[in-house]
Amino acid sequence: MAANLRATAARTLGQVFGGRSLNQALPAALQQVAAADRPLLQQLCYGTLRLGPRYQALLGKLLDKPLKPRDRDVEALLLLGLYQLEDSRIPDHAAVAETVSAASRLKKPWAKGLCNALLRRFLREREELCSGLAEAEGAAHPEWLYRQLLSQWPEAFPGIVEANNLQPPMTLRINQRLTSRESYLQELRSVDIAAHPGWLSGEAIYLDSPIDVKYLPGFADGAASVQDEAAQLAAQVMAAEPGERILDACAAPGGKSCHILELGEELAELVAADVDATRLERVQENLQRLKLDARCVVADASSPDALKALAPFDRVLVDAPCSATGVIRRHPDVKFLRREEDIPALAELQLAILRGLWPLLRPGGRLVYATCSVLRQENDGVIEAFTAETADALPETIEKGWGVATLYGRQVLPSAGGPDGLYYAALQKR
Repeated sequence: MAANLRATAARTLGQVFGGRSLNQALPAALQQVAAADRPLLQQLCYGTLRLGPRYQALLGKLLDKPLKPRDRDVEALLLLGLYQLEDSRIPDHAAVAETVSAASRLKKPWAKGLCNALLRRFLREREELCSGLAEAEGAAHPEWLYRQLLSQWPEAFPGIVEANNLQPPMTLRINQRLTSRESYLQELRSVDIAAHPGWLSGEAIYLDSPIDVKYLPGFADGAASVQDEAAQLAAQVMAAEPGERILDACAAPGGKSCHILELGEELAELVAADVDATRLERVQENLQRLKLDARCVVADASSPDALKALAPFDRVLVDAPCSATGVIRRHPDVKFLRREEDIPALAELQLAILRGLWPLLRPGGRLVYATCSVLRQENDGVIEAFTAETADALPETIEKGWGVATLYGRQVLPSAGGPDGLYYAALQKR
């Protein structure tokens, strides 16, 4: 018997609510359904998570008492039903019927009546239920994150929240070794793929609608890669010069390393390092497709013994592990998996990485620190702490017209139809 689409989605979401990332849970789920159903399965999972805090608040109003932890899959199914009724194009009657039917496939037939009653009550009382939501719930963000975003970015707050709750655009980075942006836009038009140029990166192209990369002209031969426009700015800030040796210390999956190589044909060497050997394989795959050369090394950036023999480096890129609060629309499980108390721990890890890598940089060299966070504690806060304890670390002003200038760097904020949220800072070694 073929797997039921909504039951599969509910089990997948239940794993996320249990602490597993969607990147870990979804691949196996996709293999359980027919190929034609996989796009809808992804839509159901991502859509439910993007607005999940709002649906959880609504469900709390609809339930007489909370569901038990062992019924996490039923909770997920109900949230899935609310998503279909609130924010999908699925007709109401079909959304209710399919959700009720899925309860049996979860082997919990008792939940059929609950799903039917709650979803139909929501349809009757939708306006009253939605109007009673708290501000954070209405904005579909956990309260702690809502509070921090509003406090740190009061003017940009509405745009950040809007972007976080939307499907992200599909953005390409053209390979200037093989083509120009205008030439590639013409190629896209010739095969009826609507697209327009980015405005922050000279290699960025936004597709009007996401498509499978196999339909992109020259993709297999390296003419283009999928990479958010804000992520493409790393190569700008690095500004690698001919003859230099570069270290990308947290390189996987390799987009930034490959971009640096595409723009720097006369580099002496680029070393792509990552603590995860499996993820480092992705870097190697991207290098191979793009016909680029780099040395790949498994190394822990906070204790980089494996890199000491390769030092010194002229430039070091630190794309540090972070809260991912700038890329929530791509990783909506962040709204459920990340906690406020995680942020200080992440800041300590980021500081440890800077301490570990700084000795590998030659005097006069540049270290670029990047995160996909929009929270000050992980960004300016880390740079402030590091420069306070490191006498030869000199902050450099990033003279660019994009993003928002901060005390130590520049912050690109997520925007609807535009780039993700990334932070950049540059340090020179005296």
